[in-house]
Amino acid sequence: MSTSASAAASAFVFLMIHNHNNIVPSTPVTIGKYRIAACPKPLISGRFGAQVSIASGRGSASTDRVLSFTDDFSTPDAAASYAIAQGIHWVHATTRPQ
Repeated sequence: MSTSASAAASAFVFLMIHNHNNIVPSTPVTIGKYRIAACPKPLISGRFGAQVSIASGRGSASTDRVLSFTDDFSTPDAAASYAIAQGIHWVHATTRPQ
């Protein structure tokens, strides 16, 4: 991960709300035309998996990529932080001039 992406990821504070074993993701991060939202999910082991949604566009021209990661985390906050950092990295890698 680039230094700027790492710094950007560490600059955010993520709040998670627990609601009857469902996890409501923190507020999405917007970078340019991309909306990045963490979606941690509880695992059978009692740990948490990391997923990130990277959406762009509106209406019928919208796209939403959902990336799931194999690492697991002890808290939903840790899973969300990892997911957001990976989403930021994906956006920076995608939008970097060739």
